[in-house]
Amino acid sequence: MIKTVIAISVLLTTLFQWNGYSQSAQKPNIIVILVDDMGYADVGFNGCKDIPTPNIDRIAKNGVKFTNGYVTFSVCGPSRAGLLTGRYPQRFGYERNPQYRPHDPNMGLPKSESTLAESLKKVGYTSGIIGKWHQGADISNHPLNRGFDQFFGHLGGGHRYFSEELTIQDSYAVDNDEGMSYQTWILKNHEPVQTKKYLTDEFSDEAVRFVERHQKKPFFLYLAYNAPHGPLQATTEYLDRFPNILDKKRKTYAAMVSAVDDGVGRLLDRLESLQLDKNTLVYFLSDNGGPEKDNASDNGLLREGKSSIYEGGYRVPFAMQWKGTVKPGVYENPISSLDIFATISALSKSPVKKDKPLDGVNMIPFITGKNKSLPHETIYLRMFDKKGYSVRCKDLKFVLKNDGVPQLYNLKEDIGEVNDIAKLYPKEVNKLDNIRKKWDSQLIDPIFESLKMSKK
Repeated sequence: MIKTVIAISVLLTTLFQWNGYSQSAQKPNIIVILVDDMGYADVGFNGCKDIPTPNIDRIAKNGVKFTNGYVTFSVCGPSRAGLLTGRYPQRFGYERNPQYRPHDPNMGLPKSESTLAESLKKVGYTSGIIGKWHQGADISNHPLNRGFDQFFGHLGGGHRYFSEELTIQDSYAVDNDEGMSYQTWILKNHEPVQTKKYLTDEFSDEAVRFVERHQKKPFFLYLAYNAPHGPLQATTEYLDRFPNILDKKRKTYAAMVSAVDDGVGRLLDRLESLQLDKNTLVYFLSDNGGPEKDNASDNGLLREGKSSIYEGGYRVPFAMQWKGTVKPGVYENPISSLDIFATISALSKSPVKKDKPLDGVNMIPFITGKNKSLPHETIYLRMFDKKGYSVRCKDLKFVLKNDGVPQLYNLKEDIGEVNDIAKLYPKEVNKLDNIRKKWDSQLIDPIFESLKMSKK
């Protein structure tokens, strides 16, 4: 009798696992690796030749490369807000980079919005952020007060990389000075700590430790590197890897990307050694396009870069893996960073506020081929201060700048947005402009003043 019960139990367990209903499969671990200001063409899986990224490429090789992956804004703060909330940041007035004001509770992510970490907490996840926050420096907006359980990083929009240059112990002693905020000690939860290594290496090491600490229960790791955002700083170890790059700026940028790639490799290796890789979704993307003139990044054929309403501003290197569940391949239809929250919520069954509906979709049915339709009929961008809009609808892209003259491009035939075909297709222009107006009516004006960089 006992043997029969055991046999039935084993059989049922096997059947449930085979059908994808095991507890671990219902609640996979989540890792989102977000880099800062990386060019679209600066990863191997998008054709980069002078900067090897073998570990970042592993994610695309083991999973899916998205050729049309977008973020919600073409600068850091709003883009990250969109990822963390699963909603267009223009809906809640987050359309500017926040200033570094540690005593202003309204400067940053509005309290009316819920984060992915807050949602996952309600279904038993432990959430950690490592690296760049940039969602408000006031204590009320500290990551631990926005759903995260652990924090190892900096509050502002960027940071210096060499430990000897981090000379300000108290992050809250700096007020409205972005330049000085780059020099603060790293916060471990609420406590300032003095780091010893190159900052990218510190963040990578902490990411590995986080996975080791939380390997037995569902976790969400938001590994938000500030690299390769300026200042351009790299160690000799990484610089020496690029003797053939003669341009000093490009060489330093390459070294910074290589440091990130090393860290990604260590993290992936640890997932494998702990046998967590098949129950962990790993995303990789940049928060916006590369500012080519500032950091020598390369957006390839895409027009312009960071801060732009053209493709180079918000179409980014984007890949994900979920070994054993998602087969390797390339996905060509437009997807968005908004889809990360929606996908994770669907898989984990984490709650979403009914009055704050997500703008993304669960991308798994689309990339596995179960859903043949488009994840998004439209991809939007509004830049309030520039009076600029972009609306991508299937292959057509409508652009409206502050001169009020509409532009139209066929991205399938003209990825570089070179040939404006607006005059040839007035009906399409009018249709897309009406779509823009309808979306615009759902948005609000920015709720805080924009960041102004210090000259220090």
